[in-house]
Amino acid sequence: MTPTSSPSSVAARFTGRAVTGERPLSGALTEVALDDGRTVVVKFQEAPGAARAEAAGLRWLADAGTVRIPAVHGADERALVTDRVAQGPASAGAAERFGRELAGLHAAGAPAFGAAPPGGPEEAYIGLAPMRNVPGDDWPRWYAAHRVLPYLRRAVDAGTVRTAEAADVERVCERLPELAGPARPPARLHGDLWNGNVLWGADGRVHLIDPAAHGGHPESDLAMLRLFGCPHLDRILAGYQEAAPLADGWTGRVGVHQLFPLLVHAVLFGRGYAEQAVAAARSALRQVG
Repeated sequence: MTPTSSPSSVAARFTGRAVTGERPLSGALTEVALDDGRTVVVKFQEAPGAARAEAAGLRWLADAGTVRIPAVHGADERALVTDRVAQGPASAGAAERFGRELAGLHAAGAPAFGAAPPGGPEEAYIGLAPMRNVPGDDWPRWYAAHRVLPYLRRAVDAGTVRTAEAADVERVCERLPELAGPARPPARLHGDLWNGNVLWGADGRVHLIDPAAHGGHPESDLAMLRLFGCPHLDRILAGYQEAAPLADGWTGRVGVHQLFPLLVHAVLFGRGYAEQAVAAARSALRQVG
């Protein structure tokens, strides 16, 4: 993408269709109408390579054939073009179906913890934060080394997390083999599954956008949903449990899985999230004494 590229020109290039209009949605997103009646969304990314990483993640999630994912029309270093999702109301029925579909997505698996989507880079992103996709075969060790500690160090360096608080998070990392619950094979994760990335479609289905997709622990996606809230979350969890019952004690492990997104948010947005991360770490430590 060149500095003079417009949403319309990017949409035309990747879809091969003439453009009949466009409507800004936000600073980064624009709806573009095509001459065949379809509407696509053009997303501009500041970080080089972020658009390609997101496109690879969307395609990998779609390949599972479970949760609805907007079709990708193309991506380059800074722009991504996908189908627009026509939105409708959230419903309990759609939530239960989404729970079952999310279980199916996780069951589609990944080659390793931290595995990037096919064609996706090792140096990826979660939101605006860099995220490395480095493969590992032991979830507690991998999660500590590549999801918790890098963001803890950045937060400490910025003064967002205090040294004494960091020690509690480090103790959680040391005790992850005790805290992680039964071993699970690598799941195919959305990776940034907060409410804003869950779209309730007019077709009565849930559609997922903006992934930070990688191989991980299935409870991580569920913990992210709980962290920021989601309509009909109880029905989503019921549908998930129907399709793939979670191991005993999973609710007690939610804080462990929330450490990663909370520390990412502490790095990006400051002290309030750091306090939540420290509270989650201390709660986890109380479980093991």
